[in-house]
Amino acid sequence: MPQPISIRPARKSDREWCARLMASSEPWTTLKRGLRESRAALRRPGTQLFVARAGERRVGFILVDSYGLAGAPYIPSVAVEASERGRGIGSRLLAFAERLFARRRHLYLCVSSFNRDAQRLYRRLGYRRVGELRDHIVNGHSELLLHKRLG
Repeated sequence: MPQPISIRPARKSDREWCARLMASSEPWTTLKRGLRESRAALRRPGTQLFVARAGERRVGFILVDSYGLAGAPYIPSVAVEASERGRGIGSRLLAFAERLFARRRHLYLCVSSFNRDAQRLYRRLGYRRVGELRDHIVNGHSELLLHKRLG
């Protein structure tokens, strides 16, 4: 039986783990976000970082910005440890953010055009494409803006 997952605000000691996970995972490797950029992204003013744990073992994280897109909540990053993918952790992290912002009506995130697995997950969870930023970060790839109406 899988161990229960808890999602809590990141501790100071979690930040480096999150930055390393981000810098070593897709889509960030293709987007050329290294460790320095990942550390900076996790410290961006206005954001909150939450870590998913199975017991004390870190298995993923979600970064949220309460007013990140035209005053609406925005999810800049979600990551799950490679060995833990496919076990519902990403879905649980997104459900956590949806509960956090349930009274705000809208929630946004971007997904890279080449990140097909994430696109499938977001569609399954009710996120719909509302825009495309072509060649926004890396030439030849788009960032797809997704929206979910909450409540």
